[in-house]
Amino acid sequence: MLVRFVVILSTLFFSFGCTTVPHTGRTALHLLSNEELAQSASISFSTLKREHVVSQDPLLNAQVQRVGRRIAKVAEPDMPGFVDWEFVVFEDDEQLNAFAMAGGKVAVYTGLLNIIETDDELAAVIGHEVAHVVAGHSNERASQQLLAAGGAAALQIGTRMSDLSRTERSLLLAAYGAGSSVGVLLPFSRTHELEADQIGLLYAARAGYNPLASVHFWERMSANKSGAAPSELLSTHPADSRRINKIKVQLPEVMPVYRKAQSTVK
Repeated sequence: MLVRFVVILSTLFFSFGCTTVPHTGRTALHLLSNEELAQSASISFSTLKREHVVSQDPLLNAQVQRVGRRIAKVAEPDMPGFVDWEFVVFEDDEQLNAFAMAGGKVAVYTGLLNIIETDDELAAVIGHEVAHVVAGHSNERASQQLLAAGGAAALQIGTRMSDLSRTERSLLLAAYGAGSSVGVLLPFSRTHELEADQIGLLYAARAGYNPLASVHFWERMSANKSGAAPSELLSTHPADSRRINKIKVQLPEVMPVYRKAQSTVK
């Protein structure tokens, strides 16, 4: 009964919610409307701008806008739906971070900008974030959460819970939650990060930014991190060494794209 329920649920989800990620060809599960996600993200992003300090530094803002708009231009044909690109600098020198939200909302923290040396390096960051948006990673993460929640519900329905003690029921559901996180959701997060690196590097090259700078940037990022890195199995991000190696493998593919773009991108 339980197995049949889960199989039927999964089949329905994958039959009606599958899409193909541009440039990688990976099949992804998108159960939600891209337009609705974009509207929700826009509201959340507006809240973030009210609650956090938006940098007024003219040089940093000009750099982020310059690089962001150029990369968005080459990425826009791949967008699966509505997009309203917005690039914002948040004032926080402790944050070596950037993030993207559905619909084209991208933020970079001053802490990260302080260690970026060139537009080419910034393009590695913004290309990565733009790639998250184009690939619909927020939709896929939300869809995976829905699928995991559906599996938990099926577990409760299909198992004779009345035959178990409260402790046994808690352990059973906790084991499912840990398994879905480590076995599905976290690996998908690492897949998303590597996929964003791959697509973002292509976008940076198409926009006329040197892909070699991506290696220099990630090596410096790795050197700036303090403390021991968590096990990759339990992390949402791949190990720095792994992502750097994958970027190096991709360089022969994107360097000709960069050289061609240099003469055509304004």
